[in-house]
Amino acid sequence: MTRAMRFTTPPGLDDLVEMAEHALAAIPEPLRDLVRGTAILVEDVPDDDTLREMGLESPWELTGLYQGVPLTLKSGGDVPREPDRILLYREPILLEWIETGEDLFSLVRNVLIHEIGHHFGLSDDDIDRLEEDD
Repeated sequence: MTRAMRFTTPPGLDDLVEMAEHALAAIPEPLRDLVRGTAILVEDVPDDDTLREMGLESPWELTGLYQGVPLTLKSGGDVPREPDRILLYREPILLEWIETGEDLFSLVRNVLIHEIGHHFGLSDDDIDRLEEDD
């Protein structure tokens, strides 16, 4: 899949998974190694429990979510838990794509990188500051 891929119907879950895999493959290898073992999943929308936990009223407000223990809080003696996961939410991503006109691959990549930032222990404010520096 290339960035220039055009869709005649809304991209499906598999399309976004493929975009996320391409975006992940483009991350520098030392960073990609730190994400190894983190599941990257695409779902249509966040579930009600997730919205409640995040204090959100609408599923359209959340394009992605990191679930797990950030690397900054892990230690060698940790009891294994569920694997870390990065969730990308298809319908909110597509809504943002339609509203902004941004390239869909770029949008998926940005959401993925934002959630990888949380895997590294960065807050939303930290990530926003990094994005401003670009």
